[in-house]
Amino acid sequence: MSAQTSPTRDFVIFAIFAVAVMTMPVWLAPVGAGYPDLLQKFAIYGLFATGFNILFGLTGYLSFGHAAFLGIGSYTAVWTFKLLGMNPVPAVFMAVATSGVFALAIGYISLRRSGIYFSILTLAFAQMSYNLAYSVLTPITNGETGLRVLESDPRLFDAVDSTDGPLVSNLFGYDMSGYPGFYFCAVILIIGFYIAQRIFRSPFGTMLRAVKSNQNRMNYTGLNPRPYTLAAFVISGMYAGLAGALLCITDPLAGAERMQWTASGEVVLMTILGGAGTLMGPILGAGLIKYFENIFSAFNDQVLNQIFGFLPDFLQTIVVAVTGLFVGEGWHLTLGALFMLIVIFLPGGIMEGVERIGRLFKRSSGDKSGQKHAPAE
Repeated sequence: MSAQTSPTRDFVIFAIFAVAVMTMPVWLAPVGAGYPDLLQKFAIYGLFATGFNILFGLTGYLSFGHAAFLGIGSYTAVWTFKLLGMNPVPAVFMAVATSGVFALAIGYISLRRSGIYFSILTLAFAQMSYNLAYSVLTPITNGETGLRVLESDPRLFDAVDSTDGPLVSNLFGYDMSGYPGFYFCAVILIIGFYIAQRIFRSPFGTMLRAVKSNQNRMNYTGLNPRPYTLAAFVISGMYAGLAGALLCITDPLAGAERMQWTASGEVVLMTILGGAGTLMGPILGAGLIKYFENIFSAFNDQVLNQIFGFLPDFLQTIVVAVTGLFVGEGWHLTLGALFMLIVIFLPGGIMEGVERIGRLFKRSSGDKSGQKHAPAE
């Protein structure tokens, strides 16, 4: 029975997710997040966190260097634009392939160790990649200025473009900026979610959970966990490279700052905040962090004075001063407090809270049905 209902349940979850993603401009508009640039970030970083979750959530291997693949995907996409043209499809495939090759090389070395040693190795590779992109490989990456597409680039498969504005990727006559860019990213996110769902439900996903549960016992049974962890690392790196490519498809500029350790730490926060090891959790965590970053950071003193303008002057000054510590430039303080509360009270992330609420409703509905049938019994 469960074998028959599980695919149906998975399909329902996927259908609900797809509809929710495609209608984001509608249901996010009331909270001020329905504009294209932020929607693109929701989709791109949701994909980034989904890929990271395949490694960390399933195997328990914590990588502090996934920003390296984000940057590699970005540089590959821009070079594809420069050489082949502004069509985003070749850029996507080239970025995924290149980041997969780098992930294979880095993972082959890093996975010789586990635990904190693995994390330090990945962090070291990411920092080396950042320094190479920032200074040593300047002819390829354009250093601190960043790499962008120029009118003088070959772009072999593009028609002659005489526009004076910045070059933007184009698919079927639609510029990949604004809402068309969001819907392109949204479709990629839906495909990435479907692949992650298949991985979670597959025997391969079961083996990854076995690695996380008890790797020593797995070794004693004669199974070598390393091919499984390496495959998870490569898949996760390809997701990161794809996210990096989407960043350049919506804005054709690649910079070394995407490889910094802070970007790697951000995806760790997204995954833990939403719920590591769950399908929806990392996407929710990514959306929450990007919402704080873009909405709360815009609340300056002028906006706060408008919001609390109904208060008396002396009280308004106090409220604005206190609130200003948690918004605007201090939005990290609000995010840190929220992260602390979730880690303390909801170790499983936002998805644990959702599950608790679901169980509470089931229990209350069960109690009501029991009370209705009690007299009859």
